[in-house]
Amino acid sequence: MTITSRHRPATDLGFLLHKHPDKVQSFGQSFGTAHVFYPEAEEGRCTAALLLETDPQALLRARGTVDSPDFALASYVNDRPYAAASLFAVAVGDVFRTALKGRCAARPELPGTALPLELHLPAVPCRRGPEEARALFEPLGWTVRAEPVPLDPALPDWGDSRYLDLTLTGEMRLADALSHVYVLLPVMDGAKHYWVAADEVDKLLRAAEGWLPSHPLRNRITGRYLARRRTLVREATARLAAAEEAAEPEEADDPANEEQAPARTGTGGGTAEGRADREPPLAAQRAAAVLDVLKAEGARRVLDLGCGTGTLVARMLGDAFFERITGADASAVNVQRARRRLRTDRLPEADRRRLELFAGSAVYRDERFAGHDAAVLMEVVEHVDPGRLGALERVVFGSAAPAAVVVTTPNAEYNVHYEGLEEGAMRHSDHRFEWTRAEFAAWADRVAGEYGYRVRYLPVGREDARTGAPTQMGVFTK
Repeated sequence: MTITSRHRPATDLGFLLHKHPDKVQSFGQSFGTAHVFYPEAEEGRCTAALLLETDPQALLRARGTVDSPDFALASYVNDRPYAAASLFAVAVGDVFRTALKGRCAARPELPGTALPLELHLPAVPCRRGPEEARALFEPLGWTVRAEPVPLDPALPDWGDSRYLDLTLTGEMRLADALSHVYVLLPVMDGAKHYWVAADEVDKLLRAAEGWLPSHPLRNRITGRYLARRRTLVREATARLAAAEEAAEPEEADDPANEEQAPARTGTGGGTAEGRADREPPLAAQRAAAVLDVLKAEGARRVLDLGCGTGTLVARMLGDAFFERITGADASAVNVQRARRRLRTDRLPEADRRRLELFAGSAVYRDERFAGHDAAVLMEVVEHVDPGRLGALERVVFGSAAPAAVVVTTPNAEYNVHYEGLEEGAMRHSDHRFEWTRAEFAAWADRVAGEYGYRVRYLPVGREDARTGAPTQMGVFTK
């Protein structure tokens, strides 16, 4: 397999793969040796190659744990040395382990950057032909060229083999590209050349976490990857369903979205139940407040960072004031849900031109973040590890640098009003922290000073004289 990047400098590919372009490196496998080398490494184009040499003797020693034909030469007469199938996927997972995890200590911003990539695999077993390859890879954003390999070029009447010359072209994170290959090569082949144990479920869900739940062929992929072992398939299906349920929009878990004012007595605000028919949910108030601020700032081109399933994007799309609406979320599953929610395939052409949705993280620089009048971080910062807030600041305020940035986050002081929320607990299980008003102001004042902004603070939701409002908003302007 060759991986080609045209990102400048293209030699950044070496940092991402953790393999130096000037070296040829070899890695022992239980069934042979994997080699990594670079046929070309220039600033404008860089290609890394992974070559797997399988060892027939090693395969023979593993014969007892492999489902293979029962004849004497089965471990020798096969396609494993020549085709990129399940053993090749194992080598990808081993040799590029760190790249698959999206880590790069030397250049921490690189793993989150979408790169123009081309992956070429000259011989891939695919029992159902080119259509199957396209059905597997195109929903993930690839442009697929799948050409059948003839049984014998000199004898065209023999027809085509079950192998494809496969080229994948697209712009995406390298970690995502490797995860697609790692999972889908054995799926295309429909067979695994090693024992499928219970830990294969963990491998599948870990490698395909960001894209398998929303893939239209999810069940087929799960079944084939797990060699149709019913117990494992049932476990994987159940865990996918549980993860999908847990990933529903935060509004379902945040008590602030159900209760709009103190739910405990003695706070001077009555009960939430008594006001439910008079006030909209806090989530709706929050979105409305953000839209009001954007309009006041004259922001017609807006980037919603951490857009989730498209709550705010949907509101902007329905308002002709906004000319360009961009939604980005670190979860590819959420982006797919946003597309379904907005029915992007049925939108009028004028709305399609206004809208762009893609997977992207607020802690990694992305050229697509630039060119907006305003960026919105609505209930996002509290989901970022404190150690990564500096990266978020550099990306949003330093690199994207819109004229306005709107940040909303829970007010930790207000949590005492939520019945059932223990003292010191946070409103959502994924929150890394929740700031008091003073803590939020200290962070916002520092960021504004460092990046040339002014900041003002607005409450969102019913205010309490002692604890303030449930949501605090900071409006940064150049």
